[in-house]
This record gives sequence, C-alpha cells and structure tokens, in this order.
Amino acid sequence: MQGHQKALATVVALFLAAALFAQSSQSSPARAKKAATRRGTVTVKDIEELRAALAAQQEQIQQLRQEMQSKDSALQDARRQAEQAQQQLQQAQSAAGDAQQKALIAQSAAEQQKENLDRINSTLADLKTSLVGTAVTAQDEQKRVSALESLVGRFRLNGDIRIRGESFFQDYKGFEPRNRARVRVRFGFDGRLNEDFSGSVAMATGSLGDPTTTNETFTNFFDRKSIGLDKAYITYNPVAHNWLSATGGKFPYLWQRTQMTGDPDLNPEGFDVKLSFNTQTPLVKNVTVQAFNTLFNEVTSGSDSYALGGQIAGKLEAGPWTATASYMAEKWNGTSALLQASGFAVQATTVGFSNGGTTTTIPATGEGPGCAKGSGSGGSFPTVPPCAFAPNGETNAVTIGADGKPRFLSGFFYSDFILSNQIKTGMSRLPLNLLLEFEENLDAANHPYDTGGKLITSLGKQNQAYLADISVGQTKNQNDIQVGYAWLREEQDAALAAFAESDQRAPTNILQHRVYALWKVRANTVAGLTWWHGRTLNSNLQNNPASLNKTITKAGQTEPFLNRFQFDLIYTF
Repeated sequence: MQGHQKALATVVALFLAAALFAQSSQSSPARAKKAATRRGTVTVKDIEELRAALAAQQEQIQQLRQEMQSKDSALQDARRQAEQAQQQLQQAQSAAGDAQQKALIAQSAAEQQKENLDRINSTLADLKTSLVGTAVTAQDEQKRVSALESLVGRFRLNGDIRIRGESFFQDYKGFEPRNRARVRVRFGFDGRLNEDFSGSVAMATGSLGDPTTTNETFTNFFDRKSIGLDKAYITYNPVAHNWLSATGGKFPYLWQRTQMTGDPDLNPEGFDVKLSFNTQTPLVKNVTVQAFNTLFNEVTSGSDSYALGGQIAGKLEAGPWTATASYMAEKWNGTSALLQASGFAVQATTVGFSNGGTTTTIPATGEGPGCAKGSGSGGSFPTVPPCAFAPNGETNAVTIGADGKPRFLSGFFYSDFILSNQIKTGMSRLPLNLLLEFEENLDAANHPYDTGGKLITSLGKQNQAYLADISVGQTKNQNDIQVGYAWLREEQDAALAAFAESDQRAPTNILQHRVYALWKVRANTVAGLTWWHGRTLNSNLQNNPASLNKTITKAGQTEPFLNRFQFDLIYTF
C-alpha cells in the first residue's frame, strides 16, 4: 500500500511540474515585457493572479487525486475479483481433480461389478439347472405333505388328566383310616376318515386286569404307570342315510345306561347298529332304536361269552321340560367264564396249583386285582388262577359244581328303564336335573344262599335295582356349578358284579348314597368333591361285602356305613 502512495505522489509532482512549466512558458513573454516595463516590480494583482493559478492547480490536483483514488479503488476491486477468480479457478481445478478421481473409482467399481455380475450369471445358470431337478422332487414332496395335512386336519386330539385325593373312614373295631392319591390320564384322537366313516383311538392309564377304572395309585416306589389301549373303533354313518349308524371295535357306551349296569370307565367291545329318526310331533322329537353285541371272552374250544342287547329311546320336549326315556334289554351268555379267568386276565400277583385240597402259591409279577375272594354252596373260590374275575369283589350268588368249578347261581338278563329329565328354572345356568332308573334281572334264581351256603327261600329273588339322582346346575361354561344327590339300592343279583361301578361300597347288594359338587374353574378345568356313603344291603346273603371284609361280627348285622371322600381336579384338552 505504501508503494502505491509513493508512486501516486511522484505522478502528482511530475504533473504539477509540467503544469507550472507550461504556465511559465505561456506567461514568460508578458512577464518579460512587464519586467522590462516595470523593471522587476511585483504588484498585488500579480499575487492574486498567482494565487488563482495555484488554486486552479490545486483543484486540478484534487480532481486528479480523486481520479487516482477512484482508479485505485477500481484497481483494488479488479484485484479482488482476480483473486476470487483465482480461488474459484483453484476450487474448480480441485473439484475437477476430485471428479476425475471419483470417475476412476466409479470405473473401477463398474469393472468389479461387471466381473461379479458375470460370476452371478454363471452361478444362476448352474442354480437354474439344479432347481429344475429340485422342483420336480419338491412337487412330489408337496403332494405328500398336502395329503398328510389333509389327513391330520380331519382329526382332533382329545383327552383329560385327573388328580384325585381320596380318604376312607368306617366305624368298626380295627379299621384304620385310609388315604391315597391317584392319577388318571386319557388321550386319543378322533375324526372323519372320509364322508361316510369316522374313527377314534384312545389310550388310558390303569391296571390291565381291571377294566372298571383308569386310576393309578401313587405307590410302588415311584414306578412307571401302566397304559393301554382304551378305545379303538370305526363308525359308519353315511351322508345319504344319516339316520343309520354302525360301529365296531372297542367303543364307549353307545346306549343310555348308568353305573348300575356298567362302570363309566369300562369300554365294551363288539358291534352296535343304531337307527335314529327326528320327528315333528309336539312331544316326541326323536326316536332311536339300536341293537348291540358285546364280546367278553372267546375260546378256541367250547362256547364263547357274549351279550346281546337292544334299546329303544325317545327324546321328549314340552315347554321348559326335556327328557330322554329309554328301555334296554340285555342278555348275557357264558358268564361262568368270569369265575374261571386266567392269570393274565386278573393280572394275578400270585399263581400256583391245588393238589388234594392243598393250594401251593408262587409270587407273580401281575399288578391287577388278582383272584376275587368268595365262596359258593360247596366250597370257596380258587385262590390261584383259573379263578374268579371281579376287580371290586364278587358279590353275586355262586355255587360250586361237582367238578369243583364255581358258576353263577343266576343267569343275567337285564330289563332296564331310564328316564332322564331336565327342567329349565328361568336361570340358564341352574337347570334342574332328575334321573330315575329301575333295573331288574329277569333270569335271577329264586333261591339265594346265605353265608353258610344254605338256601334262603323266604327272600325270593334278589334281582332289582333302583336309582334316583337329582341335581341343580351344569358344567358347560366357566364358573358353572352343579350340586347333587344320588340314592341307589341294588340287590345281590341285579347285575354282574364284575362290571359294576368301582367307586361305590360294593358292586351289588348295597345301599348307597352319593353327594357331589362340581365347579368349572376354567373353560377346560373342573374341580369336584364327592362323598360316597354306603353299606351292605343284606348281610345274611352269601358273598356280601360286610362278611367278605369282616366289618361285622356275624351275619345279619347292619354294617356301619363306609365313607369315601374324593377331591378331584380335572383338566380336559
């Protein structure tokens, strides 16, 4: 900046000198003339003229200075613009360099991508070749999977788990209260095989020698519990004739019945044919007729053991009252086989042989009830197989033949009337339920024996059973509650003891009371409490439970009631 100022001062000085020289050159002749005239005298006028000339020169100098400043400012602007242009040029050169470098990088990446693309195209070509072969295999696999899904989709899993706590109390000398815990597990699946056929398979816990219960007691040193085939059957129910149903296999009861003629856990084996017709009458809504054949013992030589039966039932409706009325007739053949069962059938814990009235026993590995205790006119039951099959005690009248083999005194031909009623009370969750039943054994003998094997002709036939069960409520939805009471009177030969209810005081010859309460805790969980209060009906008769269990000191006494409490938690799936 100082250099510029010095140059400017030099230019101004030169300019002033030139101006003064020009002025002096122009005015010198006049001045010379004046000087010659005045001979060197200077006047005021001369001074003023000089001052005016100087002022004009200063003004010119000032203008020149302003022009120089303006030019210097323009020069400075031009310089700044030049510097900015230089900076922009440098930035442009730098950007161009970056762009060139990026272009090189992009070109390298493009070349790399081209190489990768070539490799991918090569791999895809190989993969396409492989997929063509795999697609054919996958198609076949998909067909098989679809077939399996279609099969599985037609079936559903079902079952339940029950945990039970149980206590026994009876008021007689020497009785020790009994407490035990038990578990029951049942599971299976059922569904349609096709449009006209359906089927079911189920497994369940329980001793293989006791078809009347699926319970397993918590005992035997934490051993594994037995499980076996509980149900397996096929049903034919054609779409074109849905009033027809035919079932074969091991199936649940397909006809109306109660505990008097068969334990709820027992699943009969054989065949059933049912014809069911809906009606449009004001009272009768449905009529069902069916026939069944159950097979309980087959032998290679001799007569088989089986039962033939039939039932007619009708569904009735009138206002708030609905009911199912039924009559069943069932004839049992070859029942004496129950008194001569094999060691496998009774799952005997001891086996052996008899020789000259002496019985030798040998321990066996069975876990069933073993040989049933009892006696007949002329002797006692065998204590080693072949022997009596009655998991809950043989309470029917029995006689011993000349060959030493026991046989039933009576035949068994059930005649069974059941009327199951439900009355709406105005509260949908609290219907009134009433079940009435009368059952009679039409083939019962007219002369039962006493505990000593003598005839008691005055008692006539011991062949009738009565049941009344009344309850309020239901167990359909969560928090539903049902409470009820049942009364049962069943004489000695009203039914076969081998297959009757396992939880009551005894299979037959009993007076039984039952109080129960159920609470549906969740949609699939039920809690229950049951009190069984029962005793022997007639302790004079042969094989009565009081004498067999020694709860009385002599025949004819009234047995103290046996109280059995059950606490259940049942989970269903």
